[in-house]
Amino acid sequence: MGVGQPFLRGSSSSSPKRRGDEDQPLVIIVDDDASVRTALSELILSAGFQPVSFASTRELLDADLLNAPGCLILDVRMPGESGLHLQRHLADNGNPKPIIFLTGHGDIPMTVEAMKAGAVDFLTKPVRDQTLLDAVTAGIAMDAERRAAAAISRLNIERLETLTQREREVLYEVARGRLNKQIAFDLGISEVTVKAHRSSVMHKMGAGSVGELIRAWETLPRQMRPDRRSLT
Repeated sequence: MGVGQPFLRGSSSSSPKRRGDEDQPLVIIVDDDASVRTALSELILSAGFQPVSFASTRELLDADLLNAPGCLILDVRMPGESGLHLQRHLADNGNPKPIIFLTGHGDIPMTVEAMKAGAVDFLTKPVRDQTLLDAVTAGIAMDAERRAAAAISRLNIERLETLTQREREVLYEVARGRLNKQIAFDLGISEVTVKAHRSSVMHKMGAGSVGELIRAWETLPRQMRPDRRSLT
């Protein structure tokens, strides 16, 4: 099956994920057509990625692989829950996993719905190998970027939890762009005390500058960046 040719040929099946492969991106294929699953798996393997395939969204959900790194290739219309339904399910559960829709039954409203919900691409069968592989590469890159950002956010959440109540108040004011003397006035403490708290905050948050401190603040979930009144 050469690059640039339709993918609907092939006879081998995908292999399951092995122990020790936890960090290797998975390309999860969900399609009720066995020949399509086989051909897609061959193509994904030929590009150096690890495929795993399922005949339905229910099989995928039962396999508990959706938190693994990588992306999804979903057929839109299948027996049981559709690919679009799975996309909504993932969004509702806070899992913005990159999805490539691949279907022989697409239409414009369906495409618009999928893309608005964050799909990497919406492709129709037959699709050229390189077009699909480009979408897979983009999806894996998107997932890696999201995971890296999430790891930084988790680290900064852990650091935030080491701050005292007063240090959190000072951090909030610094993030607002307030000067030391303004923070001192707002909090009813001396400017020297503000400087001491700010120095401690920067140390605990692993920030070498105010700019780094503000960037760390911005990685925190919105609900963890309350106004000062809710900190008291």
